[in-house]
Amino acid sequence: MLPTRRLALHFPRSLPTRQFHSTSRAFVKVGDSIPSNVELMEDSPGNKVDIAKELKGKGLIIGVPAAFSPSCSASHIPGYINNPKLKDAGNVFVVSVNDAFVMKAWKNDLDPSNKSGIRFLADPAATLTSALDLTFDGSALFGGPRSKRYCLVIEDGKVKATHVEPDNTGVDVSAAEKVLGK
Repeated sequence: MLPTRRLALHFPRSLPTRQFHSTSRAFVKVGDSIPSNVELMEDSPGNKVDIAKELKGKGLIIGVPAAFSPSCSASHIPGYINNPKLKDAGNVFVVSVNDAFVMKAWKNDLDPSNKSGIRFLADPAATLTSALDLTFDGSALFGGPRSKRYCLVIEDGKVKATHVEPDNTGVDVSAAEKVLGK
C-alpha cells in the first residue's frame, strides 16, 4: 500500500475541468464567416433572408434573447437606434429566436418609421443562432432555446469583433456605446 503522501502525487484531488470535455466550446470567433443558406425571415414567413449575402461590406448582427423583453426593448435595441454612429456601421440586423410576425411587430413598436434602417429578422428554429453556437437554454424564462445577447461586427462576410454577454442576457459588452462608441 502506498503512503498517503505518495497517493496524492498519483491521484490528484481534483482534475482540471478541461480534461472532462472532448472539445472546447465553439462560439463564433473573429475571422469566422457568417453561415450562408441559413433562412431567416423578415416581416413574414414567406420573406426569406440569407444574412450572409446581405453582409458583403460592413455590418452588425445584434442577437437578443427575446423580442419585447424588458432589457431588449428598453435599452439594448433603442441604444443602437439612437446612437449617432449607427449610420457608419453598415447593414444592421437584429436577430431573435422568435417568429416573423413578432419581429415585425417589435420593429414597428421600436422604430415605426424605420429611420434607423435596422432590419429585424426572425430565427424561429434558432438555425443561425445554433450555427454561431450562441444558443442557451431559456426554458425557464422563454419556453425553449434562445439566443445569447450579443453583437457581431462584420466586415466582408467575416466576423471582425465579437461582443457576447457572459451571462447570456445582460446588457453590458453588447451595448451600443461599447460596440459603436458614444
